[in-house]
Parts: sequence; C-alpha cells; structure tokens
Amino acid sequence: MIYLELLWVFVQVGLFSIGGGYAAVPVIQSRVVEAKGWLTVNDFTDLIAIAEMTPGPIAVNSATFVGTRIAGVAGGIVATVGCILPSAVIVSLLAFLYFRFRSLTAVRDTLDILRPAVAALISAAGISMLILSFWGEEGFSPDASALNVVSVVIFGMAFCFLRKFRTNPVFVMAGSGVLGAVMYLLL
Repeated sequence: MIYLELLWVFVQVGLFSIGGGYAAVPVIQSRVVEAKGWLTVNDFTDLIAIAEMTPGPIAVNSATFVGTRIAGVAGGIVATVGCILPSAVIVSLLAFLYFRFRSLTAVRDTLDILRPAVAALISAAGISMLILSFWGEEGFSPDASALNVVSVVIFGMAFCFLRKFRTNPVFVMAGSGVLGAVMYLLL
C-alpha cells in the first residue's frame, strides 16, 4: 500500500509542479510534510539542501530521497517513477502528435512562429549569464574596473576554441572550469 501512496503523491508532484524544480518544492512540502506526515519540517529542509547539492532535478532527487526514506530502495524507485511519469507521458503524447501531424500547414506555421521565440529566450538566458560572469550580481557597468578580466579571458579563449578550432564543447567546458579554478586560487 505504501508504494501506491508514494507513486500517487509523486505523480501529483510531477503533474502539478509546472515551472521548474523550485515550483515543485511547495507541492512536495504540501504532500509529504503536511498531508502525509512522512517528514518533519526540519527533515524537509534537509531534504531540499541535499536535493540541491546532488546532480539532477530537485523534484526527482527529492522523490528518490523521500521514497528511500519511507520504503527503502523500492520506495525510492517507485517515487522517482511517479515523479517523472507525468512528464514522460505528456512528452510522448506531444511527440506522437507531432510525428502524426507535422505535415499539416498549421503545425509547420506554429513551429515557425515559435522558433524565433525559443531562440530569443535561450539568447536572453545566455546574455544574462554572460553579464553575471563579466560584471557580477551588480550587472552591466561602463566602469572598466568593475569588469572581471579573468572571466573575459576565459570566455574569449573558450569562444576561440569552439569557433576556430571546432573543439568538443565538453572539453572546452572542462578546460574552462579547471582554468577558472586555478586562476581564482592564484589571484
């Protein structure tokens, strides 16, 4: 019975936490702490800290942690499946509909309209990260002394390796991380 409860609670978390990982936190708290009483508020706070520190989405990490704590490894698996099941079903349904109706003019036109918007959203996120990296949390400043020269140099080198030498992005990211760590330890 506990496995069905875990599955149902985390299907609800996966279905109703629209907006990313942090949108799942209040839903998880509502279901796991308040409705079921599986965790105390202090345990929940620890859960969020652990879920943030471990790689992967916070909702999935939380589901695995709660499920394992409540019903062992099998509970962790059931809770994790419950958390990802709604997304998997929705994406599979959308993929089916796309492949079935992609030749329709309305579908092509809709996707043509959405492409620039998606490109703009990705570009905006990239520019925001670039500004954060170059100038910090204060944001863009025309004052040259506010510029983080180390970040600018690492960005320039990474850009050069990606564009001119066509280096694998994984190696560029790893190299940038190592170079950044060394530079910040030395400076």
